[in-house]
Amino acid sequence: MPSFDDGQKETELPTSATVETDVLIVGSGPAGASAALYLATLGVPTIMITKYRWTANTPRAHITNQRAMEIFRDMGIEEQVLADATPHELVGDTVFCTSLAGEEIGRIHTWGTRPDREGDYRLASPSLIVDIPQTYLEPILVRNATARGAQSRFSTEYLSHTQDADGVDVQVLDRLTGQEYTIRAKYLIGADGARSKVAADIDLPYEGQMDIAGSMNITFKADISAYCDHRPSVLYWVVQPGSNVGGIGAGLVRMIRPWNEWLIVWGYDINEAPPTVDEAAATQIVRNLLGMPDLEVEITGTSLWGNNEMFATHLQQGRVFCAGDAVHRHPPSNGLGSNTSVQDSYNLAWKLAAVLRGQAAPSLLETYSAERAPVARQIVTRANKSSREFVDLFVALGVTEAETEEEMVAAIEERKANTPEGAAKRAALVKAMQLKNYEFNAHGVELGQFYESDAVVPDGSSRPDPTRDPELYYTPSTVPGSHLPHAWVGDNRTKLAMLDLAPYDRFTVLTGVAGEAWAAAAAAVGAELGVPVETVVIGPGREVTDLYYDWAKLREVEESGALLVRPDKHVAWRSHALPDDPETALRDALARVLGRA
Repeated sequence: MPSFDDGQKETELPTSATVETDVLIVGSGPAGASAALYLATLGVPTIMITKYRWTANTPRAHITNQRAMEIFRDMGIEEQVLADATPHELVGDTVFCTSLAGEEIGRIHTWGTRPDREGDYRLASPSLIVDIPQTYLEPILVRNATARGAQSRFSTEYLSHTQDADGVDVQVLDRLTGQEYTIRAKYLIGADGARSKVAADIDLPYEGQMDIAGSMNITFKADISAYCDHRPSVLYWVVQPGSNVGGIGAGLVRMIRPWNEWLIVWGYDINEAPPTVDEAAATQIVRNLLGMPDLEVEITGTSLWGNNEMFATHLQQGRVFCAGDAVHRHPPSNGLGSNTSVQDSYNLAWKLAAVLRGQAAPSLLETYSAERAPVARQIVTRANKSSREFVDLFVALGVTEAETEEEMVAAIEERKANTPEGAAKRAALVKAMQLKNYEFNAHGVELGQFYESDAVVPDGSSRPDPTRDPELYYTPSTVPGSHLPHAWVGDNRTKLAMLDLAPYDRFTVLTGVAGEAWAAAAAAVGAELGVPVETVVIGPGREVTDLYYDWAKLREVEESGALLVRPDKHVAWRSHALPDDPETALRDALARVLGRA
């Protein structure tokens, strides 16, 4: 990535004048901060506001999947994220137990760490899943966004907005001075979380409901490396006699920093009065779930939150858009929340930049909802289904029918018995544990987003029929609407991922040696439409070669054909072979994508 110098001086807060910008973002979480980063990287004047004085103060989201890491790679911050993350090899031995110091019920290789699945993940992307708590990720996003030119204003609260044909007037409150003022923006992004005021103000349509179950977070510090070094993971699930099994299904001990900083998720009945947990009660819960009655524990915080099952069916109104938890609200199962938020903004930001520069018609912005609303529906459905699938484990153990602590202990113990009942329980546990792959190894869900909108030009073909379960396994394709498949390319000194050939600030035409005529066509079309379009010819004797001959197997077009790749790495259009008039074919396709047909 190039270096950035915003060249701007800090401005005094106006006493009466209206502040002006191209894009105003409400919220500094994963969706808001990443939107600010993308827009600033593209040179779009942007202000990001948040009513809070700084970024996230609790760990919240943490699993960062391959698609999000690819975006961070594209933004030039992947190494910064990796420096603060728990690496891939330490995230995957998810354990089910009666306590961390007690008996194991079983464990499962998760997040692509099982040897046979690791190949799937490595073939699909140049980046692997890591764990980075939101408290560490948000500052990276905000810092880089601000360094590249975004104005980041904390303790600044969104109050309301009105929009007209040319822009949006947003009333905000400086929470330090009590002063209200107006920010005039051409576009507004509401990334203000699951209780989004921006989304409420534009009356977005939703399906589902909020607060279907209650959960409590307890954060604490304690060195328990002796119980983790041999089975490193970010998640240890506890099914414990005498414990409250509710909320997301079981007590969860989640690693924040290996292996001395932790978070416990504990369920409660959301229909009853919310529990009050003081330090003594929190310490007792920690000791119970860890199975360490004398452990020295430092409680660092407690908080309550609700599990939701709600998604927006349309994500925008006029010049106002919503992203992140504002449009998809769900439990943390599958680790999809922050990842999808980062991807929402990645889809929207390049489109805003293209429209603001006059390169695309405003109709391009309508494709944001068309492309991302189905993703919101999918992940909310999947996360809640994964949460409910925990009952299969409880049923397999026989604890759902237990009425007393003694009966629950006996039910769990029965899995050891050399009896027909014990054998049946062990067989049921095999199936229940296998089912959890749909939460912890749902590679197809994580990477398989496919877009159908006016910003994609179909070629009459269909996506290849999956040969394996499409939720568990990702099938790469170049059918328009697909994400650009991964392969390693480069030369004898440089190794590049395919996504490195298609940076965020341009459209890219990918072709082979027999398709060199596409380069002249792309240059002419780019100049005519005023849109950056670069051609990359892949083949021997060219700047980029197909190092392992993998790209030739993945491209699904002839060597003379071409893929038109959008800034967000989705295939916008493809030509299976070089036509008689490649310039006209490419012009027509790109004009359609930009709403200028």
